[in-house]
Amino acid sequence: MSQDETEPTSSSAQQPKRRRHLSARVARRALALVASGGVLAAGATILLSGGFDRGENLATPSAKVGPQLTGAIAGEAFGSAGEGDCLAWSNPDASDLEKVDCAQTHQFEVARDIDLGAYPGVEFGPGSRFPGVLRFSELRDDFCGPAVNTYLNGRFDPKGKFSVGLINPGEAGWAAGERTIRCGLQFSGVTGISLPIEGLVAEQDQSKIWDVDTCIGLSQGVPSDPVDCAQPHAFEVVGVIDMASEFPGAMPSVEDQDKLLEKACTDASADYLGSPEALRDKTLTLFWDNLDLDSWLVGSRKINCSIGKEIDGNGFATIVGSAKGDILIDGQAPVPPPPIGSRALPTPLPGAAPFPGA
Repeated sequence: MSQDETEPTSSSAQQPKRRRHLSARVARRALALVASGGVLAAGATILLSGGFDRGENLATPSAKVGPQLTGAIAGEAFGSAGEGDCLAWSNPDASDLEKVDCAQTHQFEVARDIDLGAYPGVEFGPGSRFPGVLRFSELRDDFCGPAVNTYLNGRFDPKGKFSVGLINPGEAGWAAGERTIRCGLQFSGVTGISLPIEGLVAEQDQSKIWDVDTCIGLSQGVPSDPVDCAQPHAFEVVGVIDMASEFPGAMPSVEDQDKLLEKACTDASADYLGSPEALRDKTLTLFWDNLDLDSWLVGSRKINCSIGKEIDGNGFATIVGSAKGDILIDGQAPVPPPPIGSRALPTPLPGAAPFPGA
């Protein structure tokens, strides 16, 4: 998935009254970077699948032609997982993978299991070499993308919270003749980690949003994954706006979205920080993204309101601490600007009369 960094800025974002907000280009680029966790999704799952390669369970490949039973090496949960099953693990190598009720926290929802051994040719045949990461990425694109879209009845949001993933049986399972892969859905962070999912994907809004109180960290200068707000971060989520009630029909224009979100996010920020003046006093800026047609057509309706600080029109300052309390911005406590309507008076020359009203 690629993100277009030349996305046009909305006209409302260019008006003077919007000066307290991040420029639309910076805000949307930042949120696109956060959303691009889906690009790393396959790599994360493929690497996790290495956890199934438990050497002590390595079996001798069978001479039997055709696919072997899955699960002998990779484990019963992997071997029996099918459409609609949810998988969870806690060990970094996923060696404790298990099936759980989808209402519980999990990391993967299976859309389809595919037996690669059923395909003609020798690539996946007995004794074939374990595919590398790039080949599994191709298989994910070829098989899992369509499988997920079918599983969700054509209602997968390619720019939403969830991404298409693939779990393979691992090298040990492959050596033992296992050729079944699991295609499914996951929630992957920018750094490639698997984030928790609750509930079936088909039963929830797929909008790429975070809960209120979430702080999004920085990785090599760009927004990354959620962190404790006491850690360095790029921005903090202050609101979740559901546009469904305001726009029950066709997708609203960016201008109409901004008109709703400007007020809703300003109110959310004031409620979150405790006063309308707090945002300005902490020298922070308010921003949000917009939904596009692809997301709208599959039912995504929610947008985050977030606060951070733009630097040089090209990114985010580093914030430490929740904006509800004391914060540091690039290592310094923010200095509140003069009250609106006041004007600084120059220092009078020696012997000059005081300025009126001084």
